[in-house]
Amino acid sequence: MKKILNQPSAYVDEMLAGLCAAYPEHYTLTHPRVLARTGGARPGKVGIVTGGGSGHLPVFLGYVGQGLLDACAVGNVFAGPRVADCVDAIQAADGGAGVLTLYGNYGGDRMNFEMAQEQLESDALPLTSVRVADDVASASPAERDKRRGVAGMVLAFKVAGACAAAGHPLATVTRVASKAAQACRSIGVALTPCTVPESGQASFQIADTEIEFGMGIHGEPGLWRGPMKSADALTDEMLDLLLPELQLSTGDRVAVLVNSLGATPHEELFIVYRRVAQVLAARGVRPVMPLVGRYATSMEMTGLSLTLMPLDGELETLLTAPADCPFWKI
Repeated sequence: MKKILNQPSAYVDEMLAGLCAAYPEHYTLTHPRVLARTGGARPGKVGIVTGGGSGHLPVFLGYVGQGLLDACAVGNVFAGPRVADCVDAIQAADGGAGVLTLYGNYGGDRMNFEMAQEQLESDALPLTSVRVADDVASASPAERDKRRGVAGMVLAFKVAGACAAAGHPLATVTRVASKAAQACRSIGVALTPCTVPESGQASFQIADTEIEFGMGIHGEPGLWRGPMKSADALTDEMLDLLLPELQLSTGDRVAVLVNSLGATPHEELFIVYRRVAQVLAARGVRPVMPLVGRYATSMEMTGLSLTLMPLDGELETLLTAPADCPFWKI
């Protein structure tokens, strides 16, 4: 294992210390594993909380910020946050108007947030929950509730955060968060594994000449493994899975996120986006505010994911509203 670290057991805590030292105007640790907005919850605003394992920056904790999230419960690398940290994150985000928990559809995250909400049910704190399940490779459309949450979470964070920042009540923030989560579809492809510091081992093995199509952000198996393909061929295959579920028509507008899983450079991401833009243009579909870069990673994994989210007027307005954190600025 070659990583720039001190002790593997200190990896997450030292990362958090460095993040808060670099951006004290944005981030504060209210507890050792709870990151919140500096200045605390805004009175009268719906709070939005997420949580998940480390190793995915900017997801999850990176999107705590103005017009985005209010707090994040932080787990070890690729491990869900503790129940106590979920409780503390919800309390840190409480501005008196209720709190939405918004997170990916993973067993540990789901179980611990549900237990946290049960602990807080006796308090006078309205709570709602939305899970993002956008990875089309992980289950069929008929079993969509079993799909993993991947990069589509970023778009859901943005939409929900803008709605809360505008002063809307908890029911409205929850509705638009669910609307965004239901609209997103994502698919990924991996070229190399990554290494979890505490294990010191690659998350999976793959030959230098192979790719894994549909792999999850923790190294979960994809749809197929085979020889490397050209960028256009890979992009077309990803779109062949995403577009039938979205049923886009001429004149429709769509958010596009081409996301590096860690090591893939921007140059290669733009080659993929070029092909996405060509295919959408041929269908008469217009991309809105395309996002190309590192938004939801898997440590140093080489690979990328593609996310599409069809837009109506409400979603587009919220997606393009101002927001500010070190990893998202409009």
